[in-house]
Amino acid sequence: MTEEFLQNHALSFLFVSRPDCSVCHAVLPKLRELLDNYPQIHLGHIDASKVEEVAEKFLIFTVPIMLLMIEGKEYIREDRFVRFDQLEEKLDQIYGMYTE
Repeated sequence: MTEEFLQNHALSFLFVSRPDCSVCHAVLPKLRELLDNYPQIHLGHIDASKVEEVAEKFLIFTVPIMLLMIEGKEYIREDRFVRFDQLEEKLDQIYGMYTE
C-alpha cells in the first residue's frame, strides 16, 4: 500500500503516526495546512499500528515521523519536534527545484 502510494505520486509526504499519540493529533492539522501551499505534494497518512512494516522499512523508532519522498527517495525527515518554519524553508527550496 505504501509502495503503491509512492509509485503513484512522484512528490509525496508520508505522515506516520499512532492513534494514541497526542503529538500526532496536534501536528497533522498543521502539516495539512502547510502542504496546502504545495499542491503537487501528496500527503499519505500511515497508522503505524496497522501497517507495522512501515517502521522497519523507514527505520522509524518514534512517532510522528514526516518524510518528504521524491520519486521514492527520502529527502526530508522530521520527527515529533518539527519546526514548521524550517520545514517550510526546506520545502520551498525542494519544491521550487522540482516543479520548475
